[in-house]
Amino acid sequence: MIADLHSHTTASDGSLTPLELLERARDQGVEMLAITDHDTLDGYFVARQAEFPRPQLIAGVELSCVWAKTAIHIVGLHVDPANETLLRGLERQQQARARRAQLIAEKLERRGFSGAYEGASLAAGGGQIGRPHFAAFLLQQGYVKSNAEAFKKYLGAGKVGDVKSVWPPMAEVIQWILDSGGVPVLAHPLHYKMTATRLRTLIAAFKQQGGLALEVLSGHQAADRTRLLQDLCDQFELHSSGGSDFHRPGQPWCELGTGSTLPDDCRPVWALWKKQTDRGC
Repeated sequence: MIADLHSHTTASDGSLTPLELLERARDQGVEMLAITDHDTLDGYFVARQAEFPRPQLIAGVELSCVWAKTAIHIVGLHVDPANETLLRGLERQQQARARRAQLIAEKLERRGFSGAYEGASLAAGGGQIGRPHFAAFLLQQGYVKSNAEAFKKYLGAGKVGDVKSVWPPMAEVIQWILDSGGVPVLAHPLHYKMTATRLRTLIAAFKQQGGLALEVLSGHQAADRTRLLQDLCDQFELHSSGGSDFHRPGQPWCELGTGSTLPDDCRPVWALWKKQTDRGC
């Protein structure tokens, strides 16, 4: 099955609307799609109104949190979008993101980039405001020549626009997902650039706190990385998930459906919600 269980829309930092994302996923042959916007279900709510027989749409969200002073992303799959615990958690996350956007704008304003908040808000199109939207503002105003330059000079790690949000502990975010009947998935484990020992410590904590799956696929990646992550799934008795982490067209390494066929010997994450359905949950 071609399953893409990690993707983004204009509801967070993606460039396609939810309907455009569905159309592109269908054209790419994706059979199961999770919209996992950052800390919001808004994109999913729009997409589920569409009359698309394929791909099968899964309710999902990508949540920011902290483990051992490190920012970690947890994807929640097959969540109940009406669950009060999850919705309260998302409201907290969105408030934190709004405060962060205001702080980034204030810092950029002090550097002489007037209208930063309004420009980023316009780029976000009514969705959450993040650093990519400030990058779009800087590019549109001619302060930089590319998004990459915007991050290199102003928005990347250690730069003026690198404002840290106060995210909740990983255990709390995992519990929101579990309370909503969803499956907590550790997103792109190799992106955190940890040593092998620290990564294993993270996965052990994730499992102990209720985590159920790892992303063994994250866009186009080398086979040895997939094998490493699948071995970790097996060692920690976790299920396997994967997705493109799609944000926008023109990035072939994270195109919808890219590398989305899980290893033959894995326990796919959708077996968990099939089991729930079989039990009548």
